[in-house]
Amino acid sequence: TLALAALILVSLIVAVGLLRGQPFVEMLIFGVALAVAVVPEALPAVVTISLAIGVQRLARRKALMRRLPAVETLGSTSVICSDKTGTLTRDEMTVRALHVDGRYLEVTGAGYLPQGRFLQDGVPLTDLGELERLLRAAALGSDAYLVHTEDEDRWRIKGDPTEGALVVAAAKAGLKKLDLDDRFPRLEEIPFTSESKRMTTLHQMSDGPVAFAKGAPEVILDACARRQSAEGDLPLDDDGRRRILDAAGGMAAQAMRVLAVAEKSDADCLDHAQEGLTFLGLVGMIDPPRPEAADAIRTCEAAGIRVLMMTGDHPATAEAVARELGLLREGRVVTGAELEALSAAEFADQVEGIQVYARVSPEHKLRVVTALQARGHVVAMTGDGVNDAPALKKAEIGVAMGISGTDVAKEAAAMMLTDDNFASIVAAVEEGRGIFDNIMKYLGFLLSSNIGEIGLMAGATLLGLPLPLTAVQILYVNLATDGLPALALAVDPPDADLMRRRPRHARAGVFTRPVVATILIAGLWSSAVNLWLFRWALGSGRSEAQAMTMTFAALVLIQFCNAYNFRSDRHSLLRRPFANRWLNLAVSWELALLLLVVYLPILQRPLGTLALSGADWLLVGGAALTIVPVMEASKWLRRRGLLGAEG
Repeated sequence: TLALAALILVSLIVAVGLLRGQPFVEMLIFGVALAVAVVPEALPAVVTISLAIGVQRLARRKALMRRLPAVETLGSTSVICSDKTGTLTRDEMTVRALHVDGRYLEVTGAGYLPQGRFLQDGVPLTDLGELERLLRAAALGSDAYLVHTEDEDRWRIKGDPTEGALVVAAAKAGLKKLDLDDRFPRLEEIPFTSESKRMTTLHQMSDGPVAFAKGAPEVILDACARRQSAEGDLPLDDDGRRRILDAAGGMAAQAMRVLAVAEKSDADCLDHAQEGLTFLGLVGMIDPPRPEAADAIRTCEAAGIRVLMMTGDHPATAEAVARELGLLREGRVVTGAELEALSAAEFADQVEGIQVYARVSPEHKLRVVTALQARGHVVAMTGDGVNDAPALKKAEIGVAMGISGTDVAKEAAAMMLTDDNFASIVAAVEEGRGIFDNIMKYLGFLLSSNIGEIGLMAGATLLGLPLPLTAVQILYVNLATDGLPALALAVDPPDADLMRRRPRHARAGVFTRPVVATILIAGLWSSAVNLWLFRWALGSGRSEAQAMTMTFAALVLIQFCNAYNFRSDRHSLLRRPFANRWLNLAVSWELALLLLVVYLPILQRPLGTLALSGADWLLVGGAALTIVPVMEASKWLRRRGLLGAEG
């Protein structure tokens, strides 16, 4: 588009020059030079450099980009759908409470250190009784291991943190995972899936095969026919199920992740271990929220970005964690089952009011992404499992977990977090906004400069004046402005209020009304000032060469002023005028070259310049500085929305 517009304008200027009797070869060379100057040929380089530098910055902030254009898309993100465990929380599960045979038990100790006590009403238990059966089943049904590193003298978990919490709790009761595996070897297993919400293993015990199952309380209870008690295993009736579910809800309301554990004796194969189980108890564990996650959520709120929590946990647990993080205030909590009961039209009407999704599967994630996109949102979606790949691929920004994520999830995502931290997603969004801003700074600066050059040449042609610049001077101006100063804007520091703006609409396009207005104001003022200076210089008795030199110098200086003006299209130049050290160096270098071009005899002849006096420089400098109050007024109008709505 820019090239076509430039071709038309340059052709018109050349045609007018020919009609006025200018030599054909001279106008041809002039037209080619003007066309080269008008097209921002460094734009592809600046965009690529901006994105590449953004990728480096993102890597330092724990986010790896797999696709370069996705860096810019980040700046348009309006909704972030985040997993809870490990992303909004620390992923350091610790068992805090147990519910066994109607009794609530407290577990002391923190982290993965296998030291702690089991308390009932604050009194340590002397006889574990039914608790030992529960902890043994939970440890045998887990794949995680507790490892002690001698060099660091600390305990670590090898495997899933949730299963690690169960193994640590068993170790506090003297039940070591490795010893249990040696005594009761595993025969078969059905691994956990987000659809089944349970895991079942079959072990060879001293009195025959026994199956152990753990998972969501409602799922495990549906498969149970009996419950353990001090008097032995008893039938599990509806009243017993209700009391257990109430207990699970109470633990979940305390921000605990709750698992139910059950077993089945004489299960010769896993096919016979899906029903008729004996309920052993509930395990409540805490995964503390990341302290930086709450700050990141507040940053998103200020930036106009909605944050949605998506978890497989109990809705009460999800709600408690969301409220603790400040994520849930006015929105609703919806479960996967409730989501399935909604029609597409009903969900589309309600999706804006839902803040937390609990007990969801990967299929639900895909449905949420689709519904949000249908309402015009740009969605960032986190995921780590194989089944999360469709949702990651569907979202504009798929975010895979670098620590816990599968290779399939990483391949489907556009971005990968090396620390699985929600705050890193927000940092990536900030970088994306900064990159787009810098591209727009460059584009605004270059286009306003180009309009200033075309306007100057067109104005002189229409007024019947000599051409104010030679072809070589035009090319030099293009080199001076489209070179180092423009590239320096690609690494400009972001505005302080970058994350206090609403997200840019991804489909709004680059040339919004305020952008076009700002570019036109800068370009047309540059044309008017330089045209006035050229005409005045000719009328003051100066030679045509002197007038051209003054116009040439003023055009270069006014564009350098514009480079600083376009460091922010909203805020005053006077706030942080010299914060971009690369721009300072670029302009200083170009000013030194300008002086050489004007005063060095070996450069004067090819560029058609003459030495300027001190009075000439005062006029040239004064004319260039007039752009500053004009652009300050333009920014004032833009901040108040008088130049049109932002994209």
